[in-house]
Amino acid sequence: MIPHPLQAKRGRQQRTGFAGRQEEPIFPSMSPKHTPPSSRRPKGGATPPRIPGKPLRHSRTPGTRDTADDAATSQTLRTQTVKLRKARGRTPAQQRWLNRQLNDPYVTAARQQGWRSRAAFKLLEMDDRFHFIRPGSRVVDLGAAPGGWAQIAVKRGAAKVIGVDLLPVDPVPGAEIIEGDFMEADMPERLQAMLGGRADLVMSDMAPNTTGHAATDHIRIMALAENALDFALKILAEDGAFIAKVFQGGSEKDMLDLMKRNFAVVKHVKPPASRKESSELYVIATGFRGEP
Repeated sequence: MIPHPLQAKRGRQQRTGFAGRQEEPIFPSMSPKHTPPSSRRPKGGATPPRIPGKPLRHSRTPGTRDTADDAATSQTLRTQTVKLRKARGRTPAQQRWLNRQLNDPYVTAARQQGWRSRAAFKLLEMDDRFHFIRPGSRVVDLGAAPGGWAQIAVKRGAAKVIGVDLLPVDPVPGAEIIEGDFMEADMPERLQAMLGGRADLVMSDMAPNTTGHAATDHIRIMALAENALDFALKILAEDGAFIAKVFQGGSEKDMLDLMKRNFAVVKHVKPPASRKESSELYVIATGFRGEP
């Protein structure tokens, strides 16, 4: 029997909330000698490398819309691989995870720009392409911990941003956080009262902890995405948008059919910030036709 999606346990070192949103902390605690350099230029003063998957921007990092007031910083990304020394009590899996974090340019950029996780760049890149975060809009972030997506919505000009999570979330300036279950019967009405109307965007980066069994992981995340979609259909304003994470697996036809009946455009997207080895995709639906 597949467990209820909200019963998934938190993965290691994650601020999970709804069924384990797959947002990793930027860096674990470590001694100063293991702290990665935040700014290391190549020998000879050569231009540091850009973050992969995005056009080169002079003295800009991806996802910033190339504006000085959108947390743009110089691309001072590391040019050498950082190898973490083995430590007693650290498992090989922990060692691999730490090495991956230390050598991930998106992790470095997130630290430099003040985003709470590298997953913020996924939303930045998708919004750069589809422009679903509109100035003055009302946004609901399901499974908001640790708050990176809410940060982006505020930075991109949303007038009202509300995050919902089962876990406590550190305050996000410009956003409101509800510690609760978005599946509660009164939550749509409660959120509409807080928003002052229907939402223009409902977004979900929720995901269950992975088991390593692709079919099981796919079914679990599809259950989460379907619950998020059901919620969105109750609270979205006409012409609103919905974003949710899914895993590749092929059993999402029913959900996609429902989305196509209720939205003008439905697309699958894998943003550059999504790791190549990950099976995650994002489904983006725009042009909500109105409450069914």
